[in-house]
Amino acid sequence: MSFLDRPTRALFFTGKGGMGKTSVASATAVTLAGQGRRALLVSTDPASNLDEVLATPLGQTPTQVAGVNGLFALNLDPEEAARDYRERVVGPYRGVLPDSALASIEEQLSGACTLEIAAFDEFARLLGDQEATAGFDHVIFDTAPTGHTLRLLSLPSAWTGFIADNTTGTSCLGPLAGLTAQHALYEATLAALGDGDVTTLVLVSRPERSALDEAERTRIELATLGVDNQHLVLNGIFIATDRDDTLALALEARQQEALAGFPDGLAHLPRTAVPLLPFAPLGADALAAVFEPTHMPAVTARGAHARGLLSATALPLPALIDEIAETGHGIVLTMGKGGVGKTTIAAAIAAELVRRGHTVHLSTTDPAAHVAETIDGELDGLTVSRIDPQAETAAYTEEVLATAGRDLDTQARALLEEDLRSPCTEEIAVFRAFARTVAEAEQGFVVLDTAPTGHTLLLLEAAEAYHREVSRTTGEVPEEVRQLLPRLRDPGFTRVLLVTLPEATPVHEAVRLSDDLRRADIEPYAWIINQSFAETHTTDPVLVERASRELPYILEVADQTQMLAIVPWQAEAPVGAEQLAALAGAT
Repeated sequence: MSFLDRPTRALFFTGKGGMGKTSVASATAVTLAGQGRRALLVSTDPASNLDEVLATPLGQTPTQVAGVNGLFALNLDPEEAARDYRERVVGPYRGVLPDSALASIEEQLSGACTLEIAAFDEFARLLGDQEATAGFDHVIFDTAPTGHTLRLLSLPSAWTGFIADNTTGTSCLGPLAGLTAQHALYEATLAALGDGDVTTLVLVSRPERSALDEAERTRIELATLGVDNQHLVLNGIFIATDRDDTLALALEARQQEALAGFPDGLAHLPRTAVPLLPFAPLGADALAAVFEPTHMPAVTARGAHARGLLSATALPLPALIDEIAETGHGIVLTMGKGGVGKTTIAAAIAAELVRRGHTVHLSTTDPAAHVAETIDGELDGLTVSRIDPQAETAAYTEEVLATAGRDLDTQARALLEEDLRSPCTEEIAVFRAFARTVAEAEQGFVVLDTAPTGHTLLLLEAAEAYHREVSRTTGEVPEEVRQLLPRLRDPGFTRVLLVTLPEATPVHEAVRLSDDLRRADIEPYAWIINQSFAETHTTDPVLVERASRELPYILEVADQTQMLAIVPWQAEAPVGAEQLAALAGAT
């Protein structure tokens, strides 16, 4: 049964990056509006591309969507919400507390947790306050609160306000001291999230093994927090039209194999299937076709592969690896939107560097990454690891309790222990491990498959917060942390590879990431366009149409960089040494 058969008033779309959450959420909103309902579509994503998908400029107040009667949309700006939130917390103390105390509170409110809580504050107003959305039949959220946010709000100190009276030192839980006034609203919001008569939480995934595994992890975490009213959308289901096209048949077979290994928990969720579209769902007409195939525009099968144009524009991936290998050591970072294949590209580069005789450490900061499964075996000269958030957090917690907690009385130590159960502690611990891993590149190659864009930037921006946190606890800043930003800014040491798909959303998000990196004085080294159908010889009408529509985005990337590699879609899944070697162009 589709979630659109009997839609609840509130609909939340969540899932791993790159699964098509925004497209599916927008298509849902367009469909409901087409049925005569009044709908409000809200994005809580800091890197929202809702304007582009809806072909409508949006702000922080509801805006009528072009071409769709009854549909309004808005983008919540977490940064602006955080500024408002900080002022709401600090304002009452101006003129009451000394300037030094106010500065301490403002520093305390500059971390990642404040951004999350501030975004939730805006989100809660739209869900928990019925009057705020009284004029709408449905409120659709593109990206729901994560388990990370819900765990933060579940800490008892969120409602006790203990930090206001805490003389043992402030922490990243500081922002929660300002939540007491919002208690009733937040309780109503959390209750609505778990009420199946009011809310449906839609997990968006693709028919790929890693994507389904990640959806299962999300399902478990949300169910543990009392959100059981879940529905699964499988996005991008493909059935080959041209049964003589080996590449199309390979894509179909890979999807069927992934679906045959469906995780047990997901298998019990009601689900909706969405076909692989031959076009990008941008604008009202295209979005209306997502759930109504009869409205789908005809496939033209233009076949504009333009291989000569692409060959003139891009380097082969082996030539890019040649450039990287020349230095003999350093850090290689694969970065970009979730779901673009960063893990696969990182593994292919690492394996090829090993094949050329280098010692390589392949690691990841992404909890959802599968670097070991991608390598699928052992290679001499290659070390594979994962920065484990749980292990790093446990080690950091033990260290803080042994130093900052050593001389505290029982009550103060108990408060510190609760403080350390905050998700913010995990951010700090992972950041420290990230810096440690980067330092290893002084002795050889480190290829680091980084997390999706937002999390990566949190790590990069956490330097100041990390220094404050460490000073508050252990009092010592490790040398690798002191050297982290200088190392990342050294073009002779760091190679940042921006990985994207030849599609609007991942390209434009990678452009924003590139701009952010440059503002941090980190220059991207090269771009890699992954999974390009334009670089294949497919004859299937749907895939040919997708290939022809890639060209504007390939040219847009070419304008961004002088170093570009294009990797064609692989008929064989790029898993294991042999397939990774083929991907990297080894003969």
